[in-house]
Amino acid sequence: MMERAITMINKNIWIVEDNRDLSGLLKEYLEQSDFAVKQIFRGDELIPQMRSRPPDLILLDLMLPGADGVTLCREIRTFSAVPIIMVTAKVEEIDRLLGLEIGADDYVCKPFSPREVVARVKAVLRRGGEEPHEAAIHIGPLLLKPETHSITVAGKDLKVTQSEFSLLHAFMAHPGKVFSRDELIAKIQGRTYEGYDRNIDWHIKNLRKKLIAAQPGLEPIESVYGVGYKFILEG
Repeated sequence: MMERAITMINKNIWIVEDNRDLSGLLKEYLEQSDFAVKQIFRGDELIPQMRSRPPDLILLDLMLPGADGVTLCREIRTFSAVPIIMVTAKVEEIDRLLGLEIGADDYVCKPFSPREVVARVKAVLRRGGEEPHEAAIHIGPLLLKPETHSITVAGKDLKVTQSEFSLLHAFMAHPGKVFSRDELIAKIQGRTYEGYDRNIDWHIKNLRKKLIAAQPGLEPIESVYGVGYKFILEG
């Protein structure tokens, strides 16, 4: 436990939120957990600053002046896999799923507890540091390297979010095993919360799209009706 706590110290968290009071409150709680925090109040100021020195995680509000969170998330995913937690006042399911479909790693809905946001930040960052010394896994055209947090398909890099990496890592480490949604939630989040099982489906959907785009016909993740998913590709 101590080792994990130490890895959080001085991680750079950027809060992209135009509500200065809310941004300040989140900053205070994150700094109490030893994070280094930067505040950005306009959407159009995010990308230029990211290209010079990207953060370790972004808390990205959906509605921003200058550029909205959806547009920013899409653009970031063209050049970076930095973890993104979407922050929104819209509670409709489609908005939550939209945030995940464009590459967000998690979401929080206003109003929220600042402590809950800090817990989500820590959970997402832990995904990126999972088992760094584990051996690479090579199955068919897929090569997954936990140490470098990278995936290749037939030698070509596959860009995925941290959640997608954690899911594929779990599948490839246990080919043929049927994972329930709850088990997959635990793999990428470490705990459950209301509504998340449907978002697992969206993570799987996005991962499948990327695999097929990388190599047509590559469909190693199979749905198991009423249970969950399993990895069916053999070495």
